[in-house]
Amino acid sequence: MAKHLLAIDQGTTGSTALVVSLEGETLGRHNQEFPQHFPEPGWVEHDAREIWASVEAAVSGALAAAKVRGDDVAAIGITNQRETTLLWDRRTKEPIARAVVWQDRRTAEECDRLKAEGRADFIRERTGLVLDAYFSGTKIAWLLDHVQGARERAEAGEIAFGTIDSYLVSRLTAGAEHVTDATNASRTLLMDLARCAWDPELLALFRVPERVLPRITGSAEVIATTRGAGIVPDGIPIAGIAGDQQAALFGQACFREGDAKCTYGTGAFALMNVGAKPVPSAHGLVTTVAWKIGDETTYALEGSAFIAGAAVQWLRDGLGIVKSSSEIEALARSVSSSLGVAFVPALAGLGAPYWDQGARGIVTGITRGTTAAHLARATLEGIAFEVWDLLRAMCLDAGRPIARLRVDGGAAKNDLLMQFQADIAAVAVERPRDVESTGRGAAMLAAVGAGLAKPEDAARLIQEDRSFAPAMTDAARAEHLARWSDAVRRALGGS
Repeated sequence: MAKHLLAIDQGTTGSTALVVSLEGETLGRHNQEFPQHFPEPGWVEHDAREIWASVEAAVSGALAAAKVRGDDVAAIGITNQRETTLLWDRRTKEPIARAVVWQDRRTAEECDRLKAEGRADFIRERTGLVLDAYFSGTKIAWLLDHVQGARERAEAGEIAFGTIDSYLVSRLTAGAEHVTDATNASRTLLMDLARCAWDPELLALFRVPERVLPRITGSAEVIATTRGAGIVPDGIPIAGIAGDQQAALFGQACFREGDAKCTYGTGAFALMNVGAKPVPSAHGLVTTVAWKIGDETTYALEGSAFIAGAAVQWLRDGLGIVKSSSEIEALARSVSSSLGVAFVPALAGLGAPYWDQGARGIVTGITRGTTAAHLARATLEGIAFEVWDLLRAMCLDAGRPIARLRVDGGAAKNDLLMQFQADIAAVAVERPRDVESTGRGAAMLAAVGAGLAKPEDAARLIQEDRSFAPAMTDAARAEHLARWSDAVRRALGGS
């Protein structure tokens, strides 16, 4: 009997595969980066062929690291960067253009036009989302309008749209299945949040033909079986799919109302489980599907900061302040404070709770005494401040405090960042030993979908590495937050 789970975590800068035992132990892991493409300012693209090659390498590497054969895999779980938008030819399975990545801002003007027409409130009420270029709806329309012949071919049923989960399932099944799960569908601006179904009014508004859309499935069920993929044998059930942040919420066992987590990756994404009914946000967050299992849908409030770990990458690649991202903590610790420097990492606009597409990054408080170390510390603090904005809005919307914040993602390994997060948010921060909560969540969903485990089993698999307790005085916290608020006001265009 096959004894292992394979999780494919397809992210913004790389693909990671995990081989996980049914007892929850990670047996093998492999990450494969792939190129990013920036053809114009504000544009971010991926080549789907390069994504698939990275997945092939990640899966092969993880199986080899675990010393596990493909036919020892009992089920496959997929998690993915969410709003990234891809169109491909149904017959050839080849993409018709590069994917438009979630960070891409090319459709900001179209969003502004729809806002000026008074469409934003209807869209928020129907989808739980704000009208922003972040989401997939305007990206699909842009591709259909700008790739020669795409709209006509889409109307004829020759073109398929998908977020990256859809594309991976297509590749794993030789094109036999065109699906997405409810979590990914809830990020498109095209799904009725209450019904978990494509909405005809939204399709008409965004000029998206229904024939390009995938079938919406649950997050934990046997969706398809592998066929002709090459990297794994035929016949393995694909039994779990969720967008990366929802998978992390599941992987952190945030199963009770009020449970919250934050993933610190390229961006920072905070989610709170709000139960079986969607909670509308009055404070700049979005409402999204957390997961759908059987007939039960669980919802979440979410806040997204577009730039988190990417700010550290900018210090490395753009300014050359550090040679590797791992050096940032030691450099920041070499000074006792940021010396009044504040950095708002709005390098791709500001997401929740501000939703300002035109905001730009800003550094304030620089003096002759400012050094690279102060800027490094201000960068880590800026990430924590962004998350504080999200958590504050979350508590106001949900009408309840957050008792603890579970954290994951690569930057969650940074002790300085985690302690400052606990201090500035005045909440205990809990970090598991394995910060790969996204991939583990996909594996856990696959286990549930294949009938190998129950959701509540997941909570027993989490081993805590460290808890960070708030240690900052109220006066110091107020001083920090005042400095942050002033910097954000300037980033938003204030003087």
